[in-house]
Amino acid sequence: MIKQYQISEGKVAESDAASACIHVYINPDEEEKKHLLMAFSIDEHTLASALDPDEISRIEFEPNHTAMIFKRPKNYSSKDHFLFKVASFGVFLFKDHLIVVMTDDIQVFSGKLFSRVTSLLDVTLRLIGRTITHFMEHLKVINMITDSLEQKINTSMENKYLLNLFTLEKSLVYYLSAINSNAMLIEKIKNNAAKLGMTKDNADLLDDVIIENFQCIKQAEIYSNILASMMDARASIVGNNLNMLMKTLNIITIGIMVPTLVVSIFSMNVALPIGQGHPVSFWVIIALAIGSIFLFLWFWNKKMGHYTTNRQ
Repeated sequence: MIKQYQISEGKVAESDAASACIHVYINPDEEEKKHLLMAFSIDEHTLASALDPDEISRIEFEPNHTAMIFKRPKNYSSKDHFLFKVASFGVFLFKDHLIVVMTDDIQVFSGKLFSRVTSLLDVTLRLIGRTITHFMEHLKVINMITDSLEQKINTSMENKYLLNLFTLEKSLVYYLSAINSNAMLIEKIKNNAAKLGMTKDNADLLDDVIIENFQCIKQAEIYSNILASMMDARASIVGNNLNMLMKTLNIITIGIMVPTLVVSIFSMNVALPIGQGHPVSFWVIIALAIGSIFLFLWFWNKKMGHYTTNRQ
């Protein structure tokens, strides 16, 4: 799938193929890939890297264009089960046109960031800035989900919510790796500013991108460290909730066994020394069974009170 854009009045707007200077290839098929390789002399390995989610960010200078591969967060779906994934993004900057290659159909030129575009290099830098903003938005969502799962863990004995937190922690590791990889790309762009023909406005925009990416790294590190350090505590909470349930079940089990023992003694198929055949024997046995329950409860409360006093 191909979308065509042009720079008009400082904005990136859709256009026809004849006047377009920005070409966006969304999950290109074999025919579109062959066209990119033959018509624009794009390296086959670099093109494959733009569609590879495991590829690291980098910049390559070719005879007729500059190729950039950087990371972006993939659109989240409920099918991912709290796993936030990372995708690659390919930008091929020519003198008079720009080619963007990506795997998903997303709005790449939306938002305030693309309101004052001046050149194709400016579009490229703003694309990197938009990616950083996208990461920040996903980090906020991850933090909100983490807070919600924490509240559920405090009252739950299931492992489901704890496993969801492990998945979020794994997502943060992927995000942190991707953001750091983008930081290396941005640093290389700054070091090659003259080769790219940057203007003062481009350099100022790049400085803003560097600051935002640094803040994004710190935010991801904070969330990752907090989540990692609290995992043991949350696992202990689940274990403590399970222990409390087992304690309650044990009390109920023992409480049932005591009157059962009393009734079982009088139910044996042997002659009893006293009371056998007496008209009130049944009620006496019931009274003894009920009394044994109260006796057990009194003994348990006294023992637990003594245990609590000693611990204090």
